[in-house]
Amino acid sequence: MNRPTLHIVIACLYDRNGQVLVVRKRGTRYFMLPGGKVEGAETPLATLARELHEELGMHIEAEAFDGLGEFEAPAANEPGHWVMAKAFIAPLQQTVEPLAEIEELAWLDPHAPTPGYPLAPLLREQLLPKLRAVPALADA
Repeated sequence: MNRPTLHIVIACLYDRNGQVLVVRKRGTRYFMLPGGKVEGAETPLATLARELHEELGMHIEAEAFDGLGEFEAPAANEPGHWVMAKAFIAPLQQTVEPLAEIEELAWLDPHAPTPGYPLAPLLREQLLPKLRAVPALADA
């Protein structure tokens, strides 16, 4: 099946309570994990470092991340497109603030019922079930 696909890299950043940081981009409806599109010949971790700095003012070392997997789902904010996401996970040990295109931040408990705000299909259908099995989030 030939469909337009966006290649993205996303970060599951969690606090000491096992809450996962989600963001909503300006002018959009859905909350998702922070990250973004790969530019040129960037490596996935270089993309993640750039996006987290632009969106949240973060500096996080590549060694802090563990791979979470590759996932595919309909794009939340680009009708008719799909996303192919490389996901990474790391503890968040610094303050973040919404910058650039980020309108809003929220904290999501992967073990709680789905929140009252809309989640992107990739997060809702694939990553939340995966995150529920991550020991670091269950033990918090």
